Formats: sequence, C-alpha cells, structure tokens
Amino acid sequence: MTGARTAAALGLDIGGTKTQAGVVGADGRVLARRSSPTPAAQGPDAVLATAVALAREVLAETGPVHAAGLGTAGVVAPDGRSIAHATDALPGWAGTPVAARLESALGLPFTVLGDVQAFLAGEAAAGGARGADVAVGVMAGTGIGGAVLVGGAVLRGATGAAGHLGHVPVPEAAGEPCPCGRTGHVEAVASGPAMTARFRRLRPRAPVADLRAVSSLAAEGDPDAVRVLTDGGHALGTALGGVVATLDPDAVVIAGGVLGSGPWYLDALRGALSRATLPSLAGVAVRRAVRDSDAVLLGAAHTARRHART
Repeated sequence: MTGARTAAALGLDIGGTKTQAGVVGADGRVLARRSSPTPAAQGPDAVLATAVALAREVLAETGPVHAAGLGTAGVVAPDGRSIAHATDALPGWAGTPVAARLESALGLPFTVLGDVQAFLAGEAAAGGARGADVAVGVMAGTGIGGAVLVGGAVLRGATGAAGHLGHVPVPEAAGEPCPCGRTGHVEAVASGPAMTARFRRLRPRAPVADLRAVSSLAAEGDPDAVRVLTDGGHALGTALGGVVATLDPDAVVIAGGVLGSGPWYLDALRGALSRATLPSLAGVAVRRAVRDSDAVLLGAAHTARRHART
C-alpha cells in the first residue's frame, strides 16, 4: 500500500440498529466501507460475528492494516477492553470483552471507545473540532450523548463514563424522569422522544408520530411545536453553559437527528449557552458536525492509529 493506505487503520462502528466497518486512510478518507443491520436481538455473539464479517470484507478490498478501533454503543470500561454498561438497544452487551473477542477473530490490536467518544475523536481528526486542544462533543437524538477531548485524546474518566452530558441536571427538567432512572436530567427534556412526548401532552388532540411531525408543525408556525423545540434547545444550552465554564473548550461540536428539526433548537441552544456560561466564554464556537455518519469510523480508526504509534 502507498500514500493514505500506508497508515490506514480499520474502524468499526457498532450501534443498536446498524454496524459499519471501514478502512480509513491517514488523511481521513474512507477507503472501503461495508454496513449491515445490527442483529441486536440475537445477542453479543451475533453482533460481533457481523462486525467481524464486515471487517474481513473491507480488509479483503484494501489489504492488511496494523491497527483497529471500535466505536460502540454503551459505556466502555476505563481499560478500553470491555463494555461496562449498555442499554436495551444491545441486549446482553454489558460485560462483553469486545477487544479480546475482536482481536482473536481478526488478529489485530483493538482500541475501544464509546460511540460518542469516537464521534468526537473523528471530528477532531478531520471535522468540526479539528485543531482543538479541548473540545466537547454532543449527540442529540433519541438520547443526549456527550464526550470530552483534551490534548487530542478523549477522556474516559474513572469509570469510563466521562462526557455523559445528557445527565447534567437542569431546572427545565426538574421532576422529569430520565431514561437512566433518575430525574431532572437534560435528556428528559431535550432528546427527540422527550420533546415529542411533551408536544403530545400539550396537544393531546393533535397526535404526532415523532419529532419530524413536530418539526413539520413548527415550520407551519404552530406555536406549541415551536415552543417545544425552543425549550429543548434552551435546556441543552443551559447544561452546556456549565460544561463550557468547567472546561473552557475551543469548540462545542453538535450532531444528531434533533438538528434536523429546524432552526429553533440550535438557535435556542446557542443563546442559552451564551447566557448560562461565564461572560468571557460566551463566544465559544458551537459548530455542527462535519463528518456526519463517518465520524465514528474515522474516530475509531484515528484513535487506534494514535495508540499504535505510542
């Protein structure tokens, strides 16, 4: 291999609904890619078998690599070898020794990150956080995920859960149940399902299927739909105001399906963040992600390449 292929690495992205494999060059280009639905209901063995099969397909196309990384749903243990916690999106995933299983199957050393951690690493390598020494990443969709990067490396934290921004308490969520089992966390009011549920409570006679339907109503000028999206963005911006005051990042990079709901959410987020944080930090750059669906693959591969050099 020559050029970008010389330092290429394998990236895997295992989510609750889709699994991707890609060989990523040092310049951030995805040289080969395969994807397949994640057989989550069949358990960890089937999930890992699917990832291994996809990996073998892309490696057959590009040739061998020397490092591999995984970005996965769930909380990765601090040693980067196994899954500490996972939701019902991947039944039985908690406790799975993913690094050892993948290394045995593919004969490559593996670095493992949570999916949002890998997303931020990808955006730092060649996206919205490129050049940042300190960055915050946010994924706003069915939940609110987060990650923190310092000195070019993603923080894992003492238990592997660093960056769980969705579980920052905010006044707007007081008393609201969070999927984690606690109450008062920003995910309880700022995620897609939470905002959809709130609209249904406000307008029980105007049922909506999902956040896309709420967004369509907002685009037509529906005041309750606009209010729900604005309040959700405001809540997340308030939470991020505290995070920004704590970390003083170069940039906050945001991705996720909620951003497709129109301008209300992101505009409210930016305004609330500016008002909630220190005045000297109110101008922090808040950017939409650049790499989109490639970010996790890119971040997993970039982190693996980085570890292979150390």
